[in-house]
Amino acid sequence: MTDPYKPNKRDVLRPAEYVGGAAIAAIFVGVIVLAGTHDWITALIGTGGVFIVVLVVLALLQMAIKPDASERAELEGDGPDEHTEDRPGLH
Repeated sequence: MTDPYKPNKRDVLRPAEYVGGAAIAAIFVGVIVLAGTHDWITALIGTGGVFIVVLVVLALLQMAIKPDASERAELEGDGPDEHTEDRPGLH
């Protein structure tokens, strides 16, 4: 019996990186809009809009990247490729 594949810490935290980056961009835009207009509603609408747009763009860019050998092996259910773990350029 084979052990189920367990993702490493980098793979687990990848979605948090995207959400965090979108949140930072949204907060930045929200502060700029609030400083310029002094209107909370406009700032909240701008913040939410930028958060959604940045999150969608990051997801689309991630989908455009071609998977490498270890990701293809994971998608096929074989787990990570042991030969690529010792070569940092391929992992």
